[in-house]
Amino acid sequence: MRIVLALLLILPFVACNQPQSPDQIREKTANATAAVKADTKAVADGLKEGLGKNTSVNINSATKDELMKLPGVTDARADRIMAARPYDTTDELVSKKVLTKGEYDQIANRITAKKM
Repeated sequence: MRIVLALLLILPFVACNQPQSPDQIREKTANATAAVKADTKAVADGLKEGLGKNTSVNINSATKDELMKLPGVTDARADRIMAARPYDTTDELVSKKVLTKGEYDQIANRITAKKM
């Protein structure tokens, strides 16, 4: 997608300038393609790094701010999580009626219950 966009952006400049040889056009196209590939690789590397980070939050020790960074965790939910500590497992958020099953499902893959 980005390559096509880059080529479309270059095309008017190629067409409006002095006549160029096919080799010159190929070289400019290759340079533009290389730049787009480098940008795409940088974005992919950034996504890979972000997804690869350990984003688990320990519900037994997390601060209120850390809990509130989880999807769907409001100020009140963070308070309820902290008030019902300690947890042996993350499932206890539901069994202790701290969160509904739906609320728990939103954060289940991002939390742990490590004892301190």
